[in-house]
Amino acid sequence: MSVLIVDDNERMRETIREVVQQLHPDIHQCADGASAVALYERMRPDWVLMDVAMDGMNGVEATRRIRAADPNARVVIVTDHDSAAYRHAAREAGACAFVPKADLTKLLDVIERNPERDV
Repeated sequence: MSVLIVDDNERMRETIREVVQQLHPDIHQCADGASAVALYERMRPDWVLMDVAMDGMNGVEATRRIRAADPNARVVIVTDHDSAAYRHAAREAGACAFVPKADLTKLLDVIERNPERDV
């Protein structure tokens, strides 16, 4: 199993890595949406943990492109921006779950539950 962590903050990528590495030791990282789309196409990871607010292509657009290329892709939005508008945008883009960065332990629950849709 493999995971792609997408966040423009290196420290946050490492924090997320520490949380999920016990479940999935094959972890890759990148810092923006465009890189996420390219890496997804090349690697086809089992999970994508996607930030929303990034320079260039944001996480919602990257999620939309990944899901267009692979309707079975499992993208979890991991963000500080927890609002109804962001949740709606994530759902519309095809994210399977939405986890606030304030409670990263929920990532483990989401991955272990293996959701089809929990946004």
